[in-house]
Amino acid sequence: MRAAMRSLLAWPVIAATLSAGAPAQAAGFSCRETPIVQSHATLAPLAEAVARGRPLAILAIGSSSTEGIGASARDRTYPARLQALLGKAWPKSKIEIVNAGIGGETAPQTLARLETALSERRFDLVIWQVGTNDAVKGGDLDAFRDMLGEGIRLARRAKTPLAILDPQFFPRVRDPQTYRRFVAAIAEVARHKAVPVFTRYETMREWHDSDAEAFKSALWTDGFHMSDAGYDCLARDIAAALVEMAAPNRPVVAETR
Repeated sequence: MRAAMRSLLAWPVIAATLSAGAPAQAAGFSCRETPIVQSHATLAPLAEAVARGRPLAILAIGSSSTEGIGASARDRTYPARLQALLGKAWPKSKIEIVNAGIGGETAPQTLARLETALSERRFDLVIWQVGTNDAVKGGDLDAFRDMLGEGIRLARRAKTPLAILDPQFFPRVRDPQTYRRFVAAIAEVARHKAVPVFTRYETMREWHDSDAEAFKSALWTDGFHMSDAGYDCLARDIAAALVEMAAPNRPVVAETR
């Protein structure tokens, strides 16, 4: 079922394009594609901008994973690596990714900043990293779902394509059942609203399950935040997914009622 959600023909071509000039990965740890919850989701406005070679402004907003806690330098955060990778994939477009990550934020705080950001500037895409701190703190799940829906409405009102980056997997989570419920809530809301999700949780869990020892190099020394290697793999996964979703003639999934 998971394999059916991926474009097996497109992936080798995309991966080859994005591999040029790749920084060295930690020993024993390798990247793989991030599956997309909405397998036929499209980013039509982004695709048009790419086709025309227009400059692209992308807002990466969220908490510590976006800010880059655990990265050794600003250019090793996932937004910085993503900007470099998309620059290779879309050489005709000047790519700018605004890193609006603030460590420790929960969904209500990021939602308020998202509303302000969308009112102050036009973006070609928003990547909203959300849910980790809410899940760790065990917040109100129904309120969290409502906030996800409100963020999607804000982006659509601003006519800005939006994709969600869900929480990371880490072995030391204290309440895995609650944590998974927040991950599932993101998938549920996104499916209903026809919004693409970069399913970081499932991908990192697969990394761990396939080689728990090698997986350690994907995390920082705290065992929670991602490392340079983890952020780089995340950026590659997102870049590959965006390149595929911005390809022409992708079918559009409508929001369900």
